[in-house]
Amino acid sequence: MSKSLLLEAKKITKRYGGLIANQDVNLELHRGSLHALLGPNGAGKSTCINMLSGDALPTSGKIEFLNKDITKLNAWQRSQAGIGRSYQRTNIFPQFSVLENVRLAAQSRNQNASKIFLRASDMEWAIEKAKTCINEAGLTGREEIISGYMSHGEQRQLEIAMVLATDAQVLLLDEPLAGMGSEESEKMVQVLKKLRETKAILLVEHDMDAVFAVADVITVMVNGQVLESGSPSQIRNSTAVQEAYLGEGTHHV
Repeated sequence: MSKSLLLEAKKITKRYGGLIANQDVNLELHRGSLHALLGPNGAGKSTCINMLSGDALPTSGKIEFLNKDITKLNAWQRSQAGIGRSYQRTNIFPQFSVLENVRLAAQSRNQNASKIFLRASDMEWAIEKAKTCINEAGLTGREEIISGYMSHGEQRQLEIAMVLATDAQVLLLDEPLAGMGSEESEKMVQVLKKLRETKAILLVEHDMDAVFAVADVITVMVNGQVLESGSPSQIRNSTAVQEAYLGEGTHHV
């Protein structure tokens, strides 16, 4: 599938009083590409993803989705448009099965909200959609497991399945590998590689090995601004990134 531009941020800035959390940030998210956002704590990554998802509105700048201005849309409106987000904290219904969690996410796209709690047997379309998304998230065969008893890694995969069930074309993933062991991280990397074939993905992540294994484009932020953006090899060999992000002489990209 061609790497068409889906979401674009143009010089977005976020001010909180006298504090500038993000300043003139430019980002492009293309279908068929995974764009990683890196930076030390306090670099402005969370503010940036919040502005893209609608959880925070930019003070200035512009955000376009499919060439339409969505700068003033809130998070719910952007979700309805096709922008999905996962958060740093797992956000599932732990008492429900995997299938029930994803089915409810699928039903949220139904314009008649009063039908959300109909019997599952009456919502065959939502069940089929949920099964497809569960498979895409790498959880085939886990449909009937109560989600609260799943491993942390599988719960993060479940979150992605729930986002997929909302018909999201853009996936904004906030540290999906946090707290995972090496085996779970590798499984998530494989899921992300598969998803980027048909989606546009923004990945905020601290796991450097995972980032360089899966990213097509990497943007590094420092002090609320974009320090550098380019291919993984460009970022790996960047003196500015080595000095400002990783610490000269102490780490290696």
